[in-house]
Amino acid sequence: MSDDFAGTTDFQQLGLPDFLLQSLQQLGYHTPSPIQAKSIPHLLEGRDILGQAQTGTGKTAAFSLPMLARLEMDSGSRLPQALILAPTRELAIQVAESIKTYARNMPGVEVAAIYGGQDYRTQLRALRQGVQIVVGTPGRIMDHLRRNTLDLSELKLLVLDEADEMLRMGFIEDVEWILQHVPEERQTALFSATMPPVIRRITNNYLRNPQEVTVKMKTGVADTIKQSYWLVRQSQKKEALLRIIELEPIDAAIIFVRTRSGTTEIAEALEAQGYNAAALNGDMQQQQREQTIDRLKRGKLDIVVATDVAARGLDVERITHVFNYDIPYDTEAYVHRIGRTGRAGREGKALLLVTPGEKRMLRNIERATRQSLNQEELPTVSAINEHRVERLKSRLSAVIEEQDLHFFHDLLSQYQKDNNLDPIQVAAAMAVLHFGKKPLLLDPNRDKLAPVHERRGERERGDRRDRRERGERGERGGERRPRREMGAVESGMKRYRVDVGRDHGVKPSNLVGAIANEGGIDSSFIGRINIFNDFSVIDLPEGMPSEVESTLRKTRVSGQPLNLAQFHGEMPEQKQHARRRPNHRGNDRRNTGGGHRDRSSGNRRPNRGERSENRSRD
Repeated sequence: MSDDFAGTTDFQQLGLPDFLLQSLQQLGYHTPSPIQAKSIPHLLEGRDILGQAQTGTGKTAAFSLPMLARLEMDSGSRLPQALILAPTRELAIQVAESIKTYARNMPGVEVAAIYGGQDYRTQLRALRQGVQIVVGTPGRIMDHLRRNTLDLSELKLLVLDEADEMLRMGFIEDVEWILQHVPEERQTALFSATMPPVIRRITNNYLRNPQEVTVKMKTGVADTIKQSYWLVRQSQKKEALLRIIELEPIDAAIIFVRTRSGTTEIAEALEAQGYNAAALNGDMQQQQREQTIDRLKRGKLDIVVATDVAARGLDVERITHVFNYDIPYDTEAYVHRIGRTGRAGREGKALLLVTPGEKRMLRNIERATRQSLNQEELPTVSAINEHRVERLKSRLSAVIEEQDLHFFHDLLSQYQKDNNLDPIQVAAAMAVLHFGKKPLLLDPNRDKLAPVHERRGERERGDRRDRRERGERGERGGERRPRREMGAVESGMKRYRVDVGRDHGVKPSNLVGAIANEGGIDSSFIGRINIFNDFSVIDLPEGMPSEVESTLRKTRVSGQPLNLAQFHGEMPEQKQHARRRPNHRGNDRRNTGGGHRDRSSGNRRPNRGERSENRSRD
């Protein structure tokens, strides 16, 4: 591996054209990251790249900048010259937006994001008008290729972004199918955080003498971030959040929720309590989002309630607190979220609300960050009331010390003498006028925020179970246990029915990939799957937002809508198959869904007589 550019400290040294250097300068980028310094020169020379780097190291610019530099803008062709495959629609949108930003000084560059869940008509319109760059998820790209609505005959560069994530989500067969349907004479760049055997095999089969570049990134979170969590019931999360915020010494905060409607709901609840808060979500116009972030930076706004996608790129130094109102399904998203605070050596707090059914996700976060989160007790009514009284006293002291009180002093003194009243009685009446009908203190007899405690030994049992599972599979995903029978629903999960089964040629990897991509649910949180002739049953995390369920109902797999609905029936009698779960990390390629490959479509067809298949939740 060549490290000729590893110590590069300026983008001008990498050989990028002036219009891209101008864009970088306008964006405030001056020094390339290690993955950019190592990759850009090789990609500019037309070499294939095998890059190993974690998310957050600057991979998008590493392949986007040389891609834009090599576009043939005067060719007159309206067909795509570059294709980027991304595992999720959020990443596809993010990459497409980043490319557009880098191309701000390149008139005529068109970029299309192609992903599941978006109206086909929007995508077809963009493709017919002509685009130079397509960013898409594997499933939707396959659909367009099969429909002949996407012509890649003039493709010159193919990028596989986060290849191991596509493997883990069950998309690797789709990726290989796409690789078999693009021109052989092309440049290919593959980026992956890890290099399991399947990714290595793809590299050997589809890349030509690739230049390998590796950038190691420290894992974990900054020591300046204090992490804590509260155990709370789903129905009590809003009240818990309001109480925690009231007791925390916040300068500025960002609250992460899963859904766009959640941002509005929580922001309105905060505003009703007198906080200077605003929502930040994908439904807002870009200009409105930028104005919201600018207000936060200038101190005109104190709390932003945001989704992960809307908050990408948000960098505000005054953020002291990050609240995870909804625990992320992806541990990496958690690390990205809390990285918004504790910057430049300043102390920050990361606070997490966890429902009883989400404790497994909490353990995953602790392993990912290599830190144990401190469990805090929910604020009691007495603690809130004591805090409010002390705050009122402090405000009174500040007014007495800092304000000119002569006018009100004389006015109230005269009123007190004229009516022969106790001075304290007059002051109390003024307090009532100030607070109105809103009581200063909470009523301890109407406290609905009951503490939620873990059962004795529950955390220890969970830790032992996690260690046992890691020991049986291997720390990085070795041999897996045989599938378990579909029994009772595991704690923290709900059982659902979907209207696709073996008659439709569906496999567990199809369901895992679709649910992970469309629902934004990390595949490690998708539970057991049973596939029958005309339907399937799957265990998913309890407490999924209604928007996620609605999205999954409309999601299509094998050409069929899932029509996701909670399952209350009994399992049909069937012959159970003790198959191994498909190993998405690539260490065991046997039994990846059963059947044999259909050469014409790239899918597998079920073996004769197979009726069901389980997928154990690890």
